[in-house]
Amino acid sequence: MGNDYYYECPHPVAIPPAKPFIESVKSGIKETLFPDDPFRQFKNQPASRKFILGLQYFVPVLEWAPRYTFEFFKADLLAGITIASLAVPQGISYASLANLPPIIGLYSSFVPPLVYAMLGSSKDLAVGTVAVASLLISSMLGKEVHPNENPKLYVQLAFTATFFAGVFQAALGFLRLGFIVDFLSQAAIVGFMGGAATVVCLQQLKGILGLVRFTHETDLVSVMRSVFSQAHQWRWESGVLGCCFLFFLILTRYASKRKPGFFWISAMAPLTSVIVGSVLVYLTHAEQNGVQVIGHLKKGLNPPSVSELAFGSPYLMTAIKTGIITGVIEGVAVGRSFAMFKNYHIDGNKEMIAFGMMNIAGSCTSCYLTTGCRTAVSNIVMATAVMITLLFLTPLFHYTPLVVLSSIIISAMLGLIDYEAAISLWKVDKCDFIVCMSAYIGVVFCSVEIGLVIAVAISLLRMLMSVARPRTFLLGNIPNSMIYRSIDQYPIANTVPGVLILQIDAPVYFANANYLRERISRWINEEEEKVKSTGGSSLQYVILDLSAVGSIDTSGISMLEEVKKNIDRRDLKLVLANPRSEVIKKLEKSNFMESIGQEWIYLTVGEAVAGCNFMLHRSKSNNPATDKDELDAHDNV
Repeated sequence: MGNDYYYECPHPVAIPPAKPFIESVKSGIKETLFPDDPFRQFKNQPASRKFILGLQYFVPVLEWAPRYTFEFFKADLLAGITIASLAVPQGISYASLANLPPIIGLYSSFVPPLVYAMLGSSKDLAVGTVAVASLLISSMLGKEVHPNENPKLYVQLAFTATFFAGVFQAALGFLRLGFIVDFLSQAAIVGFMGGAATVVCLQQLKGILGLVRFTHETDLVSVMRSVFSQAHQWRWESGVLGCCFLFFLILTRYASKRKPGFFWISAMAPLTSVIVGSVLVYLTHAEQNGVQVIGHLKKGLNPPSVSELAFGSPYLMTAIKTGIITGVIEGVAVGRSFAMFKNYHIDGNKEMIAFGMMNIAGSCTSCYLTTGCRTAVSNIVMATAVMITLLFLTPLFHYTPLVVLSSIIISAMLGLIDYEAAISLWKVDKCDFIVCMSAYIGVVFCSVEIGLVIAVAISLLRMLMSVARPRTFLLGNIPNSMIYRSIDQYPIANTVPGVLILQIDAPVYFANANYLRERISRWINEEEEKVKSTGGSSLQYVILDLSAVGSIDTSGISMLEEVKKNIDRRDLKLVLANPRSEVIKKLEKSNFMESIGQEWIYLTVGEAVAGCNFMLHRSKSNNPATDKDELDAHDNV
């Protein structure tokens, strides 16, 4: 750069000092697996304090229990009783959705919340059974083992799937790999959850219409065929009862949304429906007129089920697959819910460990898959209320009509069909809307598993497309400034005569190197054709703005070398602007800097353009035939 023939760059590009290999590896691992630096609290602490902090990190109850006050207990008592009134009927309902005995739904609302209270770090999470996991269990296990023909094996496989879901979740948390679940995009989640909710609602037509036999398929066509082929068996008593309770539940939900202070009305509505429905059936003997009821529920706490885990079953792989898929769905829910929650930070990986241990413990105590939902409650109080129900109140559910449970499930599922989010996707990003609808259609018209595969596949495909086909932009100068921006975004920006300025908008890897080489060549061809057609200044320089290129691999460097050779053959000059630290280090180690010449690497696009204009002026000053107007045009840039 010291040569007078070249433009003296006022701000040369610095090459960062080399780091030892071990230090670089440590830094890379920390950035990948520990972006939130969870161990910063252990720094500069004595060994005894580190031991205590370690226990509190993995068992958070040891941290908050000493600070717990009676004021907290009063609030938790009210919240726990309120949410228990919702957890009891929903636990029974979702167990029925999973084709499991209703009592297992109550078991699953007792032990897992206690485990989460010890290991979980959220103060605002209720634990219990959920519809999507229940549907997945019913759909995936039901294809291999019929729940009515072999109920014992079916229950064993459900426990086994729960165990493997817990192992998978805990492994992701311990290995700090919770970020894997982020590969399912928000659009795919909206579509999948909406489709699953639609399928769940369709499945409840069995209970609403009082049908005894019903298809185990989940797609829309099969369900509708099963419904209308049994039209002669529809029970009007069940249908009227179901519609009345569904209207009541939707009305209370609407009222709670309009008046948030009356949230307890919506929370108490399911239990109120169960009580009213049970009393109506008992007084009118409706069970003798075609209204199906739960029947006998045995008293007592969760029996151990370690011996029921079917590790030797020929259907073990089905249980493992079911566990992993449901574990992923729960992991997505955990990851999306805990980025920042009510003004306090939640470690998503630690939550994955808590949920994994909760499901492992649950599988050994007659529980099936559980997860959390946002609501301010105390899990211990809720579990205590469920325990009292298991010990003393289960006989009261004998006359609970199944149609009430179907109404409760439909009411809950309607809230998962987020049509407002779908409309927003259409307005903001049409591609995301297509992803959303593809996942929804896959679930509703094919199956839950196919819908999930479509959601994951499209999410990964879109991510790969963004990597393999990065965008490149033509930059121009904003008038009366040294700022260069995309001409598409700023139409007032002016191109620089004789200079083509391109910006690469992504890291350069083996996956996109060939595409970028071809795309840059196309930009040059288009620019030269434009110059010929307009009679403007011939193209002399190609500036690549690398400010958005965070990293580059050897394939990317080879691509730059090929681009340089192609440009040299055209008698043009390649110029680089603003290479990032990782990029400039690799360019220097690969000798590409020596090949291109350090004097052709600039800190900003503005300085690169100034250097090119300087060389253009020098070359024109050595040519007496140069048109003065062209020189003036360069002076004005």
